[in-house]
Amino acid sequence: MKSVLLIGLGRFGRHIAMKLNELNHQVMAVDKQESRVDEILPYVTNAQIGDGTNIEFLRSLGVRNFDVCIVAIGDDFQSSLETTSFLKELGAKKIVSRAARDVHAKFLLRNGADEIVYPEKQLANWTAIRYSSDHIFDYIELADGYAVFEVSVPHGWVGKSVGQLDIRKKFNINLMALKQNGRLNMNITSDTYLNSDETMLVLGDMKSIHKCFHI
Repeated sequence: MKSVLLIGLGRFGRHIAMKLNELNHQVMAVDKQESRVDEILPYVTNAQIGDGTNIEFLRSLGVRNFDVCIVAIGDDFQSSLETTSFLKELGAKKIVSRAARDVHAKFLLRNGADEIVYPEKQLANWTAIRYSSDHIFDYIELADGYAVFEVSVPHGWVGKSVGQLDIRKKFNINLMALKQNGRLNMNITSDTYLNSDETMLVLGDMKSIHKCFHI
């Protein structure tokens, strides 16, 4: 269980709070608007009405005591930047800030953010890749150009074993699991046969995955 300070309770912030609650983390939620604070109360440990650009208000929250501080302000970049900077000044352990543009990300990183989240850009990338091909069912981009894709079994692979296909050597990708009727099978061996009613979770660099599955 982690303690999280969440500043900004717009749509993005609310979704974060609700998911953190589902994961049983302790959340202190903050927003300038009383209505937003009232709406989030059922999903958080505590909530306060306050302005993240007020350093004394932030100081009163004891930001050093939180495992992570999330700045989810999306409609006012100046406020997001000031809040991020003040959190750093007050000794926050880890600061994750929301960015809407590349230039915002650069300024946030220079002014105290440890990591950047890009919800619009990340969702746009996922949507473009997910719906540009009929055989892609999900996609998670990792660091350094790697990704995990959920794809249908290519027609030429159906009925063959993992050993016969020699996927890792020939295609430079790793078959992590097979999925059938919503259930994952992670017990993959060289004797595992592939069926047409399954999907595959594969890990590899983007170039290899694109080439192998014609994405």
